[in-house]
Order: sequence, then C-alpha cells, then structure tokens
Amino acid sequence: MRAFSLLLLFVVFGLNLSAADQAVTPEALVAKLYKAHDAEKSPFFQDKDRALVDHYFAKELADLIWQDVKTTPEGELGALDFDPLYNAQDTEIKNFAVNKAKVDGAKATVAASFVNFDKKTRVTFKLVQVGDAWKISDIQYPEGHALLKLFRAADGN
Repeated sequence: MRAFSLLLLFVVFGLNLSAADQAVTPEALVAKLYKAHDAEKSPFFQDKDRALVDHYFAKELADLIWQDVKTTPEGELGALDFDPLYNAQDTEIKNFAVNKAKVDGAKATVAASFVNFDKKTRVTFKLVQVGDAWKISDIQYPEGHALLKLFRAADGN
C-alpha cells in the first residue's frame, strides 16, 4: 500500500509539473490573455489591479499601460481607442487560433489569427523571458502599428 501511495504521489506531482510547464509557454500566455479578455477580466482598461498587468506584460509595456489607465480621466479614452487584442473597435470573431510560438533564446513571437466581420486578421505578440516567465513586450498589427509605439507616442517619448 505504501508503494502504491508513493507511486500515486509521483504521478500526481508529474502531472502538475506538466501543467505548469504548459502554462509558461509563450503561446499559453497569449491564449490566457485572450481568455481573460473575453471573460471581461482583461488587464487593459482597468485601474484596480497592477499585478494583473504585470502578469502578462514586460515592465516597459506594463508601465505604459498602467500609466495610461491611471492618468486618463474617467469616461474618456486614453491611448487605446480600440480593442488591442483584436485590433478593432467592434468585434465578431470567428476561426480564432493562437499559433505555435517561434522561440529564439529569451525572445519569442506568437501570432493570433482570426476572422473579424469576414476580414482575416493576424496580430503578432513579441515576448521576452523574464526569469522563468514569458512576458509580452509588444503587440504588432498588420498595418504596421505597434502597441508599444502607440503608448510611447501618447506618453510623448
């Protein structure tokens, strides 16, 4: 019985490690961000939980997101006048997919693709590894816009 309990402990511990390993991949972080966003628990547009912003974003982008939301008067738009994950003001999303990450050392690129109102769209996430966690350092859009550049321009940098 003791051997069985020990074996069960190793199996459960091993499964937990596998789940933890999957949770820290770049594509898992991007998928988790979309899931939170779609459940209206997005780090964007909220000013109550800085840790939520820091969970997803590298320091520079997190600081700019937080500063924008904290300094924008209530009821007004800050630097973001669109949904930054879907690159749109209105959404009717179909065929959503988070693609496998392209990892190069401590940097990674993850693309999310979807159809919004019959328009195929691809949003590209740039990530960096911070310690043992992946963080989004920028989001790039098909028209050549980038979230980091947008916030820097709004901040005057």
